[in-house]
Amino acid sequence: MDESSLFISQDRGACLSHVDTFPPLSEGEVRPYPTMSSNHTFLDPSLYTLAEDEAAFIKSQTGIYDGRRAKKPHIRYPGRGMHSGWVFILAFRASVTAMQIYPFSSIHQFEFAQPKISKLPCYQQFLNLGRGCKGIYADIGCCLGADPRKAVMDGYPIDQIVASDLRPEFWELGHKFFKSTPETFPARFIPVDIFDLTGLSKTEGGPIPDISKVQSLAELRGNISAIHASALFHFFNYEEQFELGKIMASLLSFAPGFMIFGAHVSRPEGQIYLEVALDNDDRYGIFFHSPESWKSLWDGVIFPKGTLRVDASLHEMGVKPANVTILTGKSSNETYYHLI
Repeated sequence: MDESSLFISQDRGACLSHVDTFPPLSEGEVRPYPTMSSNHTFLDPSLYTLAEDEAAFIKSQTGIYDGRRAKKPHIRYPGRGMHSGWVFILAFRASVTAMQIYPFSSIHQFEFAQPKISKLPCYQQFLNLGRGCKGIYADIGCCLGADPRKAVMDGYPIDQIVASDLRPEFWELGHKFFKSTPETFPARFIPVDIFDLTGLSKTEGGPIPDISKVQSLAELRGNISAIHASALFHFFNYEEQFELGKIMASLLSFAPGFMIFGAHVSRPEGQIYLEVALDNDDRYGIFFHSPESWKSLWDGVIFPKGTLRVDASLHEMGVKPANVTILTGKSSNETYYHLI
């Protein structure tokens, strides 16, 4: 991002300019907000909603307290006053770059900087798996890696973590955003299209391989105790979600206490199919489960009926993301939920 500049636009939010630089702000300085043309990727500063604990997490990872970074520059944009702090600047810089990798709605809403894993009801049980059973934790669809970093901060052994994403550029950007390197944060990352593992059979795990040398998630089949996947299932239709669930099931250990957990977009009535388009004109079909249909998918379809416990609940998340266009199905002003 050294060659690029982040501006707050009067009418469209923030965009990236490849012409100007982003010089350091002195304390109290106000960043200008020129209006940009429509061929840039814009971000809406009003969607920056990091809670205090989320901002504290970023500060702890980036060392933002140190030296010059402890000063609090200010950014003004019309109608919403001032944002203060380097966390805001870092988040916007990362968002602009991430949107150019792929314009996921979670990036448009700055969710990449908000660890989801620690907000899930089974988080403490998950941490206990790492501390007590030496269980391997796989984070599938890890994006910039906020969740693995949060788990490590809270005590999960880093040498028992493997993260994966379709786009390795996100993981690389995560190192830049969180001010880490593969040496200072040596969690294993494996770039993978998870559907390349379709047809993987379930088998009892043998000796656990050296994670630092693993080249494929398939090498960990039967040895993974916990899989976290958030903001992932809702990108697919029912058949694809079923296949994704089977792949995850094939990776899990046979030992009691395994878990698959996460949060995905939903609607309370469930069984909804939508066709949507993103800013880059990519179109895809998605399927929203209700808690009941989600439980039925795992208990009785993916796993034999009665062999596991499925907990599912809805938590309101707001209206449809601004950078998503619904082509068929529900109206855009519907309230959406996280299915946990």
